[in-house]
Amino acid sequence: MDSRTQPAVPAEAIPLPTGLPLPLEVRVHGRGGQGGVTCAKLIAALYTQMGLHVQTFGDYGSERSGAPVQAYTRVDRRVIANRNKVYHPHHLIVLDEGLLGPAVLAGASPGGLLLLNSHEPLERFADRYGEYRFGVIDATSIAREHGIGSASVVIINTTLIGAYARLLGISLDALDRAFALLGLESDLAAAEHAYEALGMRAPVGEAPAPAAPGALPVPPPVMPLGQHSADIPAVLKTGTWSNLAPRYREQAAPCNVACPAGNDVVAFIQALRHGGVEEAAGILLRTQPLPSVCGRVCPAPCMTHCNRAAFDGTVNIRGLERWIGDHAVLELAHETPGRRRRFAVVGGGPAGLSAAYQLALRGQGVTLFEAGPALGGVLRNGIPAFRLPDEPLRRDLARVTGLGVQVRCDARLGRGDVERLLDGHDAVIVCTGFGAATGLAAEGADLSGIEQGLDFLDRVKRGEGGVSGHVVVVGGGNTAIDCVRSALRGGAESVRLVYRRGREDMPAIGEEIDAAELEGVRLGFYGQPVAFQGQGRVESVVVAEVEAGPPDASGRRRPVVTDRTTALPCDHVLLALGQGTEVALLPEGWQKRGDRAWRGGEALPVWFAGDCGTADGTVTHAIGNGRRVALRALADVEHPGVEPAQAPAADPVAPGQIRFAHYGVAPPHADRQRPPAECIGSFAEVNLGLAGPEEAERCFSCGHCTRCDTCLVYCPDGVISRSGDGYAIDEAYCKGCGMCVAECPRSAMEMHEKHLPGAAP
Repeated sequence: MDSRTQPAVPAEAIPLPTGLPLPLEVRVHGRGGQGGVTCAKLIAALYTQMGLHVQTFGDYGSERSGAPVQAYTRVDRRVIANRNKVYHPHHLIVLDEGLLGPAVLAGASPGGLLLLNSHEPLERFADRYGEYRFGVIDATSIAREHGIGSASVVIINTTLIGAYARLLGISLDALDRAFALLGLESDLAAAEHAYEALGMRAPVGEAPAPAAPGALPVPPPVMPLGQHSADIPAVLKTGTWSNLAPRYREQAAPCNVACPAGNDVVAFIQALRHGGVEEAAGILLRTQPLPSVCGRVCPAPCMTHCNRAAFDGTVNIRGLERWIGDHAVLELAHETPGRRRRFAVVGGGPAGLSAAYQLALRGQGVTLFEAGPALGGVLRNGIPAFRLPDEPLRRDLARVTGLGVQVRCDARLGRGDVERLLDGHDAVIVCTGFGAATGLAAEGADLSGIEQGLDFLDRVKRGEGGVSGHVVVVGGGNTAIDCVRSALRGGAESVRLVYRRGREDMPAIGEEIDAAELEGVRLGFYGQPVAFQGQGRVESVVVAEVEAGPPDASGRRRPVVTDRTTALPCDHVLLALGQGTEVALLPEGWQKRGDRAWRGGEALPVWFAGDCGTADGTVTHAIGNGRRVALRALADVEHPGVEPAQAPAADPVAPGQIRFAHYGVAPPHADRQRPPAECIGSFAEVNLGLAGPEEAERCFSCGHCTRCDTCLVYCPDGVISRSGDGYAIDEAYCKGCGMCVAECPRSAMEMHEKHLPGAAP
């Protein structure tokens, strides 16, 4: 808009604001796509309603979207002949706070007007821009609230006009008339909202007179094309026309998030790749005292969540953990604390071992009380040798006791003993596992030959006899599968599993179910024992058909028992129906609330970890919970009543964030397995583990930089360089194209708002 003649004064012209300097120069700063040029035109149109001459034009660079754009408006009572840019503005309007630095403020007249679009309140700028009549408005939020633009591109120019009018002292009535004349009635509500919401203040002290436009700078001479000989990296600093820059970040890997033990899976696998087994053990043993055990019996939810499953097969994380546990000789040394505390841990199963280990690592005094003749709990008594042999268990247990943990076996505690332990200890951690095994309330359940599965597994583990004839095992968890496989090895002629739901609902580890089937176990689904028959000893079990009803609290379909029954001949029945969760050690008047004991309204230094606290039911969950509870107990002893800070839940890297094209297809390295024919009658270990650590090469390292040089190679301007054990990005020359972020194979980079030198922090 460029007026050369005196315009006709509108019939109801808007009054000229008091103190408006004429000629007036206005400069608008924004980014490509924000509407800065249109904003300058709207300002010019506002002044035409006052009967003034105007001139307005934009200043575009070679880069558009997101790059800085300037626009200019001149106002005068006479025809405007000046065709230069505005170097000394009386009014300065900034659409993007990220631009507000010395370059934008250059030439602005002290005592002039400065209007800033920002979500921050006026108070944030209390110590800045005092030489201007300053106003701040969150035009973006207001325009979005009034639906101006789209969800991705919010148009703020008409909203800013409302704030600008308020700074000028123009009335709302005058603003209404101006919008009507401009045909912008639909945006008037947003402008009026900004008019009312503007935060503003006068200049500090007496405002000096606006500076007159100075002489234009002399431009440098233009070199001939042949003299432009500089090559990449570019020597042109990006300055304010780049508002985004890349940076390296560390995102949560799905395996790390899914690990119940809290292991840093990515870190120990990458350490195994690049530093060897001892370096990997140094990371793994910070959270995991039993890697050889967990590498054999963990259900491996980390593998279920592995992003590589969407490409060519999940990484065998469990196998790598076992490899480290079986081959590393490293044992971590304990710390020397400022003050040594005393802790009692009751229960020598996985939770108790983990709690004792973590406390001993930190130099605390720990006494571990175990009811049985040896440490291990379910690891020693409830998991068959063909899954967990004695040697790896012995090796992992030695790691715990080697830290100086005092062990008292055959120390079965009763009610009142926990309270007495407090006399000599700063805190007690109870890790007694599940309660008594669940029975089956059915006719004939007291017949001889019907046995709890856990008792059977313990008996077999101690070498005190097996079973014979036809065996029926009732249940669908890991204990049930261990029972059917142990029965086959312990002399059974045939073994059948009876489970009241479908295979997909079984809580047992999938690989163990598959192995049982390969070994000859018959799996029966949707059946519920309702009676046992026999003369003194069980001879058959009556199984009713089950139909799948509506989902229950677990999300699985509730089993509905029908009256259709079948009698299965058998010589032995093993019950694997789960266990209770009651804690039998609590004295009278104590209650368990969460993971802590209370007496009335008093929180006691008695904690619960593992299955007696959470009922999660896996060795890995017990290890993780034992560690977390032990650290909470230690923190409470050292700082009573102060809860340790909880890390926020992390969103793991999704498969869609991994650049599969950067990886070659490499199928997983499977664990070596003993042939099923060799397993019958033998309790030798079935899974022989990985042949080597090569599987570590398949890890994507999701969300974690591996210094693969992809960012360096793909940077078109050469502004990324190696620096120490990572990379450096020269933001002064980075144009923010984002190619490095787009090509990062493992989502270890992101774009962020670039902080310009001198800009508002």
